Parts: sequence; C-alpha cells; structure tokens
Amino acid sequence: MRAIYSFLFFKVYKWKFHGNLPELKKYIIIVAPHTSNFDFFVGLAVRSILHLKASFLGKAELFRPPYGWIFRKLGGYPVDRKQHTNLVDAVAAIFDSKDEFRVAIAPEGTRSYVKQWKSGFYYMALKAKVPIVMVSFDFRDKTVYIGEPFNPSGNFENDWKKIADFYRPRRGKYEKALPF
Repeated sequence: MRAIYSFLFFKVYKWKFHGNLPELKKYIIIVAPHTSNFDFFVGLAVRSILHLKASFLGKAELFRPPYGWIFRKLGGYPVDRKQHTNLVDAVAAIFDSKDEFRVAIAPEGTRSYVKQWKSGFYYMALKAKVPIVMVSFDFRDKTVYIGEPFNPSGNFENDWKKIADFYRPRRGKYEKALPF
C-alpha cells in the first residue's frame, strides 16, 4: 500500500511534506483543520508513507457493523460522544500500559465549524506526560505540515497560543473558520 499511496500522494496529487515526525515512542498527534471525510484517507496515506505506527480516536458510530471491524483493524479506538466518560484518564491509561503508543486526534471533534476545540488532547498529554505533535493537511498548498513536539506546560492559555499560531494559516479541503 505504501507504494500506491506514495505514487498517488506525491506523483499524481503532488503533495509534499514540511517537517518531520519525531523519533519518540509516545506522543499525541493533533490533526486539523478537519473539514472533510477525505482527511481520513489523507491521514492513512501519510501514516503509511511515513512508516508511522499510530492509532486514532474516532466517533463510535464508525465502529458499528458492517464496517466497524475495518476501523478497528486500522488502529481506531471508538469514542462515544454522547456519553461523558473520562476519556482523558482512559487514554492516559493506554499510554501507561504500552511501551510505544501514538494516537491521532481531530481536536474539533467534527467536520463542522465549532466555536471552540475540545481540549481533551491537551489534558491527555499532560496526564500521560507525553508531547503533542501538531499536524495539518493544508489543501491550499498540498502540504502536510508537521510541527515540532512540545510538552504542555499546564498553562493552557500560553500553550493554546502556540497551537493557534501553528494552525491559523492552514486551510482544509473546505474553507472553515478556525476558532482562534
């Protein structure tokens, strides 16, 4: 699959990479802006091309029959957005139980416009003591931007400024105002 993704991604669609993934065994990847179902397939291609072993969090509805097994096989963990479970603690426990674990999250939690991103990824990283790696699929210039890993300080407002600065210039497949 890697060869097919590379051919389509680089040769046919002419995408490029800016930045590199860290050689760390544990981190949280936040991917934004999330504007299209196509983002998932770009993510699969990027993960394959970069030889990245990473899981992802997705809405629970994706994991129902008849296709749920596919999302699990691809490394997905279902999130029931209707239930207020302690996802932060659950993901931190996964990090604690594994020697190597990377998980990708769309901080918007939806493809629609939201007034504020969900902050769970931030608190997961704090609790698990792992860095955050910001990634964006910028459809305007066909570039996958990969930021340097940063460890959240616990000062949410200061860290949020770093996150906003990284994502502010990025554009998804469809125009959508970012909440900062």
